[in-house]
Amino acid sequence: MENPLHLKSVNHISLVCRSVEKSIDFYQNVLGFFSVRRPGSFDFDGAWLFNYGIGIHLLKSEDPDNMPKITQINPKDNHVSFQCESMAIVERKLREMEIEYVKSRVEEGGIYVDQLFFHDPDGSMIEICNCDVLPVIPLAGEANIRSCSSVNCNFQQQQQQQIPSAVQL
Repeated sequence: MENPLHLKSVNHISLVCRSVEKSIDFYQNVLGFFSVRRPGSFDFDGAWLFNYGIGIHLLKSEDPDNMPKITQINPKDNHVSFQCESMAIVERKLREMEIEYVKSRVEEGGIYVDQLFFHDPDGSMIEICNCDVLPVIPLAGEANIRSCSSVNCNFQQQQQQQIPSAVQL
């Protein structure tokens, strides 16, 4: 596969919000992000948060009253997805925090992926899943099968690199 722009990873996502303070509270206390320094030269209200190798940049809406209203939870809408360690713990915590969510389950070849969808305070969709159980299978080009988990992917790449050298002996 080619990498024409020589990309390395996702750096951050930016989300427009009605209240920077409410959004900071949500991303810290629900999703476990922590605040990081934001350039002081910005002349608009916002905040930067970081965790799990990704940044979230919160931007105060210029017209909060005209932001779209939060609608029903629709798993087919735009969303940001986070991998978790335990779906049962996530579901229990969401219930304890009284956060409305929708459950979904996808089956592919006997592999089950569980998903929980909910909104942040401004209606941005969040998904929590155990998606790393589903292999990533390229449709064309490179024929290697990889897991969504970067740990598994790195391990599989190391194994594949070791196999040819063992075969040459």
